[in-house]
Amino acid sequence: MSVVEQYARAHIVTDEEDPGAVPVVLRYDPDTDPRAVRVGLPGPHEWTFSRALLERGLSAPAESGDVRVWPCGRVQAVVEFHSAHGVEVVQFESKALLRFLRRTYTAEPVRG
Repeated sequence: MSVVEQYARAHIVTDEEDPGAVPVVLRYDPDTDPRAVRVGLPGPHEWTFSRALLERGLSAPAESGDVRVWPCGRVQAVVEFHSAHGVEVVQFESKALLRFLRRTYTAEPVRG
């Protein structure tokens, strides 16, 4: 198994009416970059950042470049993405992110 892909539900935090939970794709490909994870939000929005940042951010606020991650209460985590177009704030259940991270550590690159 090389690529780890997990679908999750998350809430995009906005000033407008809460759109409810939206589908998000969490992806890890050790053949492309064994230190990075990707988060695909609805539409053409996909972010790539350090797997270590995601892991650190589940227990304490962490940031690197345009991405910030922090725990939110006991069961949720927030991932904040900054771009020239603004900021996207996404709230996840921590257990979904932890499950994804565990799966990334058991994935191995395809040897060929």
